[in-house]
Amino acid sequence: MEEIIRVENLTHTYGEGTPFCRSAVQDMSLAIYRGEFLGIIGHTGSGKSTLIQHLNGLLKPTSGRILLGGEDIWSDPKKIRNVRFRVGLVFQYPEYQLFEETVYRDIAFGPTNMGLSKDEIDRRVCESAHFAGLTDDLLEKSPFALSGGQKRRVAIAGVIAMEPEVLVLDEPSAGLDPQGREELLANIREFHRARGTTVVLVSHSMEEIAKNVDRIVVLSDSHVLMSGTPREVFPQVDTLRELHLDVPHMTALADSLRRDGMPLPGNILTVDEMTKEVLTLLCPSK
Repeated sequence: MEEIIRVENLTHTYGEGTPFCRSAVQDMSLAIYRGEFLGIIGHTGSGKSTLIQHLNGLLKPTSGRILLGGEDIWSDPKKIRNVRFRVGLVFQYPEYQLFEETVYRDIAFGPTNMGLSKDEIDRRVCESAHFAGLTDDLLEKSPFALSGGQKRRVAIAGVIAMEPEVLVLDEPSAGLDPQGREELLANIREFHRARGTTVVLVSHSMEEIAKNVDRIVVLSDSHVLMSGTPREVFPQVDTLRELHLDVPHMTALADSLRRDGMPLPGNILTVDEMTKEVLTLLCPSK
């Protein structure tokens, strides 16, 4: 697969030269591939937020490089603004960053700063609102009159409207109810399928990660500990628990039953898979 982003020996040190000096990311290297849906997991303090803020140049490495399309994003600091159009980052609770008078204008803010024509801005606003699950009647409303979930969608639509090559989402469903979480992630999946944009999802929910991503990167103590598909990573239950990370509910159940002697495979992720395996054990075909 073609790389879209390569992180090379990234180190970021906060408070360098002070008694509070600490490295949130230490000599970290990883590749992100064009068109993939990547999940990043790790315990609090593992370096997730620091890593993703380097991907579009919000933070500058203490050492190491971030390559976007094979080019160091800091080779010409004057062009870092263009990098932020190419790699869109949606922070946790992005609704607190809304500020325009209407939903339309908030979504249009990025494309307007890109110097696009009115017709192109209008197209992007309408398409990104659709991908984010916003109806046309909301576009002329104040974003501050919307529900929390709708505000979240406006903020995500504003980043999608810049049509980035990479969309980075930091806990996009945090604070939403179960239905709101599933609807939002369904919209993100649809956007990924329709556009083929690389999506990077940071989440504490292993159910979200298991259901959505092609590959997982596990961070621990400022380093990449492991990488693989959900079916490769989640069966390593003991290792993940040592990192204070959960696993999908069905994976945990299968692990518990297997320890009690039931011959279940270790790569079960969903209720349907668990049901099929248990029925096979209870009613083997003759």
